[in-house]
Amino acid sequence: MGMLKEFKDFVTRGNVVDLAVAVIIGAAFTAIVSSLVDDVVTPLILTPALKAANVQDLDKLGFGPVKYGKFLSAVIKFIIISFILFLIVKSFKAIEKKKVPAAPGPSSTDLLLMEIRDELKKRP
Repeated sequence: MGMLKEFKDFVTRGNVVDLAVAVIIGAAFTAIVSSLVDDVVTPLILTPALKAANVQDLDKLGFGPVKYGKFLSAVIKFIIISFILFLIVKSFKAIEKKKVPAAPGPSSTDLLLMEIRDELKKRP
């Protein structure tokens, strides 16, 4: 029973849950970026290059026996994902800078003590 409780504690710990959510979101994000590259970037930007190479599909792009089309697609996906992550991290850092708390004013106890101090200074 002790091992099962330890496992439950491990799984329900905040970091593990956060990591699981991050992995799931990352997988969904990868699908979006793959679609962006395969369905938008490749047809719009790479079509002239593919036509010049007499290739209809990026996956078939190659030089002799070396097929580098999939590699090129992976590099494009990596660059897009890296740039988007850079923008996300940069925006989170900007938000964190804005969250710098203002110095708290004196508490009611501090104000009362300052009043007492000031009154004591007035006495001869």
